Amino acid sequence: MLHMSRSATLMRMRMRVQHRKLVSTWSPLATAFNAPPSKRINFTRDDVGLFRMPELRTFEGFYLLRDNVENRAQDLIAEAISSQRQRKMVDIFDELSDSLCKVADLAEFIRIAHPKNKYMEAAEQATISICGVVESLNTHKPLYQALKKVVEQGDLKPTTEVDRHVARLFLFDFEQCGIHLPEAERLRVVRLNDYILQLGQKFMNGAAQPSVLPSSYVPESIRNYFPTSGENVIITGLCTNAENVQMREAAYRLYLQPSENQEELLRDLLLCRHELARSCGFETYAHRALNASTMERPELVREFIDTLSDQLRPRAEADFALMTQMKRKESGQPNALVEVWDTPYFTTQLKRQSLEEQANEFLPYFSLGGCMEGLDNLLQALYGVRLENSEMEPGESWHSDIYKLAVVHESEGLLGYIYCDFFERSGKPNQDCHFTIQGGKRLPDGTYQLPIVVVMLGLAQPRWTGPTLLSPARVDNLFHEMGHAMHSMLARTEYQHVTGTRCATDFAEVPSVLMEYFASDPRVLRTFARHFQTHKPISEDMLQRLCASKHLFAASETQLQVFYSALDQEYHGDTAQKGGNTTETLKAVQKRYYGLPHVENTAWQLRFSHLVGYGAKYYAYLISKTIASWIWQTYFEGNPFNRQSGERYRAEILAHGGAVPSRQLVANFLQREMTPSVLANSLIHEIDTDESKIKELIVSRS
Repeated sequence: MLHMSRSATLMRMRMRVQHRKLVSTWSPLATAFNAPPSKRINFTRDDVGLFRMPELRTFEGFYLLRDNVENRAQDLIAEAISSQRQRKMVDIFDELSDSLCKVADLAEFIRIAHPKNKYMEAAEQATISICGVVESLNTHKPLYQALKKVVEQGDLKPTTEVDRHVARLFLFDFEQCGIHLPEAERLRVVRLNDYILQLGQKFMNGAAQPSVLPSSYVPESIRNYFPTSGENVIITGLCTNAENVQMREAAYRLYLQPSENQEELLRDLLLCRHELARSCGFETYAHRALNASTMERPELVREFIDTLSDQLRPRAEADFALMTQMKRKESGQPNALVEVWDTPYFTTQLKRQSLEEQANEFLPYFSLGGCMEGLDNLLQALYGVRLENSEMEPGESWHSDIYKLAVVHESEGLLGYIYCDFFERSGKPNQDCHFTIQGGKRLPDGTYQLPIVVVMLGLAQPRWTGPTLLSPARVDNLFHEMGHAMHSMLARTEYQHVTGTRCATDFAEVPSVLMEYFASDPRVLRTFARHFQTHKPISEDMLQRLCASKHLFAASETQLQVFYSALDQEYHGDTAQKGGNTTETLKAVQKRYYGLPHVENTAWQLRFSHLVGYGAKYYAYLISKTIASWIWQTYFEGNPFNRQSGERYRAEILAHGGAVPSRQLVANFLQREMTPSVLANSLIHEIDTDESKIKELIVSRS
């Protein structure tokens, strides 16, 4: 017994040693992100203030920041309009913009992210004050005239093409508010802008409201699936993944019922936007929105949409035919047809049936720390950049569960800081996004103002029993948002007004979408997809199924995005001035661009809140996806770790931010003119290639 007990003890000791060896294979970065962030207890050191800003040791610091920037703005205005000016006009304007953005961007983030009400309220007051300063600048005619003279006649100081481009951007921003118009017309523009803001807020609020209807509207057999209130049933969403087809159909028809109030708000919004554009000298609101964009004109957007639509049609029809077969087999009804409420459900079903995907089977292989290690390895391979977990000083962060990353280049040194606000908590917005706190720019002494950004996610809190585990979709989101962050980190622009993500809307998503391609490549995933307990790499079978699952029914999904983009362009084109019913417009556009018919007595556009934030720019994601696909195919598909390609991508794309017109950047980088047909062909090539891979995988498994 003694001998056996001793042997068992030795065995347990060996197992502990082996376990420690496995755990130690995680990098320090992975280890840090796989453990709950430690609460910092401060006994001796003074608080350094939020983001190391001494003024923000208390919430009252926002009032000091506000007063300081208001005073500095007056000094810079005086300098800009002075006959004794000693600097380039664009330098003065960028310092003015930088001074305002440092307070406004910081305050806007703290307003929505800080858990303490006093900080939130002080930040909100600062935001309102800065908005007041900006409004006063927008009516400062001597300042506008000084800039306009420089743009039209040239500066007294030598300027570069970048200087002139940025100056033109400042001038366009100025004229958005109609300062160049006669006073009566300018006041009309101001009123229109204000009314558009109010209409947008009301429309978004209405779009988020549930449908409350008499219970008799819902078939009795599925009534118990929906919440009720008295004699009414409450429909809060579309139930797209419900197994019961009646439930999917009922939710779609009832949640998307027409609303006279929403229809009136949308029609007024579109009409006011059209009037605003006409007042500012543009043919339509789409022409105004696309000024200085990658696509430049709505005519090019429409040509791209039409070219892509024509090529997608037979491919999307094949997708819908397969969904119809699946529906007939599942329902036992030989004449059943796939409907708009079925597509998400059958996409999920195909993953389960053909690729044998099980719920949560991938989770253990994607710990948060493992994913951060994968990002670190990728960035090092492409750019010679490391992510280093940095200890924060007391008072530097707004919550105890924040990580701080120093982004360090192997030869250039520190590039900037990324604060990682990754975990859900009470009161925090439920959204994945990227915030610029401080933009990078060249300073007068030749040094560089380092960028500071926040990446916000909504992940589950890690536990002492194990790390936070990410679904494949969450992995994609992490890489996407870190793509935005690295755009800010790797940019090295002269001016903060055009640094990093401060570029054309239809180009800003390119770096982040490109990162999703890396997150979907088996060669990249192999470097970090390991079981969080055993460290066993993900199996090749799981890896191939995972990557294939991301591209199922890609043609029909892309066709849907084309339809949304076409509708957005139609609403913000000549149609707006006619003031017709928006559902009638939708029916015509859907018939032209989407393979499934419109459902009578529904009006999903009245819940399409993107029409407010992305008016005439919804196509931007589709274009960004297409450009990212083109870049991937040209430079990284052969080798996702290619350092030469990474360095070139940084030097020719990321480093410039918005300092060079994005259309020019893309054409130079890809060495080909960016025509609508070239763009469409690139995306179709990707869809066809992925479809072939999926078919090969399914055949190999049958």
